[in-house]
Amino acid sequence: MSDTVAITQVKSGIGSTQKIRATLIGLGLTKMQKTVIRKNTDEIKGMIKKVQHLVQVEEQ
Repeated sequence: MSDTVAITQVKSGIGSTQKIRATLIGLGLTKMQKTVIRKNTDEIKGMIKKVQHLVQVEEQ
């Protein structure tokens, strides 16, 4: 398992529930096509799973 993951927002959070939008903000994704690098922890994996239809994930 890699140490970090690159998460890119590929779809908009508009029309999503407040929890989904809050999860995107919690990950640091505020705009379309923005990429953030995060440690590959269980908490981050859970957040990614919740918004998997809006993001693209690459292990590094």
